[in-house]
Amino acid sequence: MTESDEPSRDDADAVRVSVVLPAYNEEATIEGTVRTTIEALERFLPHDEFEVIVAEDGCDDRTPEIADRLAREDDRVKHFHSDRRLGRGGALEFAFDRANGDTLVYFDTDLATDMRHLEELVSKVDREGYDVATGSRWIPGEQADRPAKRGVPSRGFNLLVRTVLRSDLRDHQCGFKALSREAFEELHDAVEDDHWFWDTELLVRAQRRGMAVAEFPVDWEPKGDSKVDLVRDVFGMGSQVVRLWWQLSVSPRITRTRTVAAGAILTLAALALMTVYLDPSAVLSAFSEADPVPVAIATLVYLVSWPLRGLRYRDILSELGYRERIGFLTGAVFISQTGNLVFPARAGDAVRAYVVKARRGIPYPTGFASLAAERVFDLLTITAMAGAVLAGLLVTDGTGAVASAVSGNVPGVSAGAVTTAVQVAAFVGVVAVASLLFIVATARSDRNYVRAVVSRFSSDSYVDYVAGVIEEFAGGVQAVAGTRRSFLRVGGVSVVVWTLDVVTALLVLSAFPAAAETMTVTQMVVVGFFAVSVGNLAKVLPLSPGGIGLYEAAFTALVVGLGGVPAAVAFAAAVLDHAVKNLVTVVGGVASMLGYNVSLTAAVDETEELDEEETEMGASEIATDD
Repeated sequence: MTESDEPSRDDADAVRVSVVLPAYNEEATIEGTVRTTIEALERFLPHDEFEVIVAEDGCDDRTPEIADRLAREDDRVKHFHSDRRLGRGGALEFAFDRANGDTLVYFDTDLATDMRHLEELVSKVDREGYDVATGSRWIPGEQADRPAKRGVPSRGFNLLVRTVLRSDLRDHQCGFKALSREAFEELHDAVEDDHWFWDTELLVRAQRRGMAVAEFPVDWEPKGDSKVDLVRDVFGMGSQVVRLWWQLSVSPRITRTRTVAAGAILTLAALALMTVYLDPSAVLSAFSEADPVPVAIATLVYLVSWPLRGLRYRDILSELGYRERIGFLTGAVFISQTGNLVFPARAGDAVRAYVVKARRGIPYPTGFASLAAERVFDLLTITAMAGAVLAGLLVTDGTGAVASAVSGNVPGVSAGAVTTAVQVAAFVGVVAVASLLFIVATARSDRNYVRAVVSRFSSDSYVDYVAGVIEEFAGGVQAVAGTRRSFLRVGGVSVVVWTLDVVTALLVLSAFPAAAETMTVTQMVVVGFFAVSVGNLAKVLPLSPGGIGLYEAAFTALVVGLGGVPAAVAFAAAVLDHAVKNLVTVVGGVASMLGYNVSLTAAVDETEELDEEETEMGASEIATDD
């Protein structure tokens, strides 16, 4: 029969112990595992006080057929089937939700842990009153025949968890655990991982909540071969350790006020660092000599670029199946870019997804996919501009000047800041081009390049999860970049948008007499295109709100090194250029927020619940066979 997504525990069928066996393609072992489990339980429990649940997780072998047969032969055996992969943790959580036992138990189907420990595991929770119990291969008394290729990574992971997540346990990943119904009800909403890290997160969160956790030694013998898996162990487990550390140790201490204050301090520090190498009085003097007319024209030119951003965003959404007016989308872009200026880590990008969802009903996945497409075109356009100018400079014997500017060997400019900015710009540019080529190749081919590439680094089932995340993210970009018509239309508008960005900077630079007198118009255009392009690539990584600091460093060094402009004047122009653009952004953002009744802080708070909402929307149909 088919079950709903709501828990369906039947109190009339309540039993003392529910044992869940997470199974993925276990046709060779599942029958033996179920029968061994029943025999072990019958040694210390009455016939009708336990159940054994096969939590079959989207298998594509004969495991479902075997589990169905076992359930028909013994009414204590149940089979929970998922049409798609839920992940090891997801399958366990789903089964526990619907299990009838007061004590919930699970262990790996390979039976690596000696089953003589099963009674002790159950007793820890059922009789001794512990909230959670776990077997351990790494405490005195255990007999774990663990080869170095398994033992070293395991000990390293457990040391990392104990150190970073402040756990008192020695072994977090031993697949031999039990917990009370009450503990599960309290913890399962908090545990976010749905794959291999589920065990560890459950134990860590239980300790943080003051629950009684028992760890006892077990005899353990490895079954089959194992190796360090790059995707599962590094990408998966490592990233989850960082995520949980952030949620438990950092996030509770971060308030909105502290976030904004920290961003402001970073910005001021970045600008202050530049003044160490420049005479502040010379910078102020350069500001006082600037002609306000070119600056005013620059402001108007930059303002003109914003409706074009709205037009481009409309075209991107159109390729994804949504038609919206340019005015609304321009406002949404204004709001998101204002959020990026106020909050670090580009939180404004999530704000835009919230705005289009809240005001126009565009789903969050589509909102994020459209943002991904826009970012790729931005980076590709800027990289192409920088590359074209760099090629021209090298051809015209500008090698020395370029090398001097890039290395930071420019009088009056911080070499460290310049090197960092240019290195970041080069890295971002290479990644942008490689990403676009990869996405376009995937879109134009029947072959799934994403899954093929990820599979090269991993043989674990976690590949399905990681590949799915990447594919969902890249899908929107493929839809936009996959056809020549949409690529040329969106790409053409991107070129105009960033050309206006450069023109804005050139007008600001021309407002300073020292710059206008030093460079010819042609030289100013060439240098300006290169400086603005590299500066914008440098500020892509969210090292400070709005990229303030890195942009100024790259712009200043290149204008000084390539154009011969005094450092104080170049720095003043960079600051003023950035200030003009940020002022237009903030004014437009505030006006849009008032017009659409959107609060930045509320939007950021709302986006923190995206994962939970999307998970609920994407719940799969699960069937249960008795």
